[in-house]
Amino acid sequence: QVQLVESGGGLVQAGGSLRLSCVASGFTFSSYTMNWYRQAPGKEREFVAGISSTAGSTNYADSVKGRFTISRDNAKKTVYLQMKSLKPEDTAVYYCKARWGLINREYWGQGTQVTVSS
Repeated sequence: QVQLVESGGGLVQAGGSLRLSCVASGFTFSSYTMNWYRQAPGKEREFVAGISSTAGSTNYADSVKGRFTISRDNAKKTVYLQMKSLKPEDTAVYYCKARWGLINREYWGQGTQVTVSS
């Protein structure tokens, strides 16, 4: 059974930090590119950050560059999102997504709420 379970969300003041985790099971984690997305109330889901299967490359949305860092531990089947200098506009439900482009397969987690107060 495929599962992606996010954790680490919560309520934090502006300028604070949080680290999100996403633990995978039921598929070959090390073969998949991992991404973080977020969806704020009333808005479409948007890309936040991505990391290649071997962690050799990362990319970020312009809105989070320099503040967020994505990383992964293939031995632990976990992807992380370290978030610093949080802003109220970072408030959203954060989702992790696993994607293997070669076989056009992807999986989503259920999300974790991040709320940044001003």
